[in-house]
Amino acid sequence: MLLSKDYKFWFCTGSQDLYGDECLANVAEHSKKMVEALNQSGLLPYEVIWKPTLITNELIRKTFNEANADDNCAGVITWMHTFSPAKSWILGLQEYRKPLLHLHTQFNEELPYDTIDMDFMNENQAAHGDREYGHIVSRMRMERKVVVGHWSDEIVQKKIASWMRTAVGIMESSHIRVMRVADNMRNVAVTEGDKVEAQIKFGWEIDAYPVNEIADCVASVSASDTNALVDEYYEKYDILLEGRDPEEFKKHVAVQAQIEIGFERFLQEKNYQAIVTHFGDLGALKQLPGLAIQRLEEKGYGFGAEGDWKVAAMVRLMKIMTAGMKDAKGTSMLEDYTYNMVKGKEGILQAHMLEICPSIADGPISIKCQPLSMGDREDPTRLVFTAKEGHGIATSLIDLGNRFRLIINDVECRKTEKDMPKLPVATAFWKPEPDLYTGAEAWILAGGAHHTAFSYDLTADQMGDWAAAMGIEAVYIDKDTKIRDFKRDLMLGEVFYR
Repeated sequence: MLLSKDYKFWFCTGSQDLYGDECLANVAEHSKKMVEALNQSGLLPYEVIWKPTLITNELIRKTFNEANADDNCAGVITWMHTFSPAKSWILGLQEYRKPLLHLHTQFNEELPYDTIDMDFMNENQAAHGDREYGHIVSRMRMERKVVVGHWSDEIVQKKIASWMRTAVGIMESSHIRVMRVADNMRNVAVTEGDKVEAQIKFGWEIDAYPVNEIADCVASVSASDTNALVDEYYEKYDILLEGRDPEEFKKHVAVQAQIEIGFERFLQEKNYQAIVTHFGDLGALKQLPGLAIQRLEEKGYGFGAEGDWKVAAMVRLMKIMTAGMKDAKGTSMLEDYTYNMVKGKEGILQAHMLEICPSIADGPISIKCQPLSMGDREDPTRLVFTAKEGHGIATSLIDLGNRFRLIINDVECRKTEKDMPKLPVATAFWKPEPDLYTGAEAWILAGGAHHTAFSYDLTADQMGDWAAAMGIEAVYIDKDTKIRDFKRDLMLGEVFYR
């Protein structure tokens, strides 16, 4: 289900006609070589497309509008090989509507000390031209990413690759549609939010359906389709009967298989990419969706618990941004549950009742069937596992009443000191940066939720760039966070973003 377009990125080089045809021919040749090398680097997740050199107001405007109209163009990379008078870029930039990267580089890496002359200086003056261009983009208050360094440098190429994923997130944000099964959990504040403003800011569509409309779709799933999926479960996962009758256990598993098929059919028919459920409103459903939701998340759907549509959309967004990533470690909805406060072993145990995505699992994944006090239904089956070790980011998009804020915390995932044999849910355990106490204090000061959209595969900078493109505040909690400075940043955000 994790589908995205065959996105491309346009490479647009700026110059002018003062230096003659030979210079312009060299500019075009150099740009083509750079594009070819970028595409052959193996580091970029999407193809770069070379475009003819931009030297006039008319051509710049035409190119940017063609980029706007091309559904497969996810952004434009700009670079000024020579000096390019910036007023020529104004109309094109005014009308441009997609992500923009300013690559500040030059074709040659080293000064040609023995041969350099004024012809070379005129032709290779990105240090001059990019400053002129950067000035006008800043004056126009346009959001863009700036990457500085030689184009052949692996570090630079990785920065471009990172931005490409953010750009795709920006493009795909307006294609996210969240299906709400029933409503938010009653009397809970943080799962609420302004859905109209979310559509204005992020392009998200958030729609509610009566639970029994989806339950009818679940009930219509045939026994043969259900049994085929149950067989797939039994082949793929370890089965933990734990004393339960095997046939009775299998019937509980079949309920989740039927829910998975029915939910997915409904989502596909109505064109939704994310879903929220609420344990307090299950209608005709026999179980709280658990294993079913976990499987849908693994396929690329976003999910939020207790009606938390913001988390559902963010999980979908982050899954799209990591699509096709080599050696990806996973993205999931998670929830802060309880602490370990033993000195030197501090951390937060992450879990939920059922619905953690198995993409973050480390080692075997098992199916359990356990009672659940919430939901007032039969014992639901769920996938249980522990999460991988390693660095990740936890994000929380909150509605402050007059605006949105994205909170981004760098975290280090670790194994728990001991097994937890009586805890029948998937878990992760992490230490927030810079430490549990500072991280938790900063999170609470910023208004962060208990539900998070978590990923091992994205960086704080990528999510911050997405927030900037959306025109919302991003606050960072990381190894450099100090509470006094963090409070000042929040105060400045109140002034700037109100």
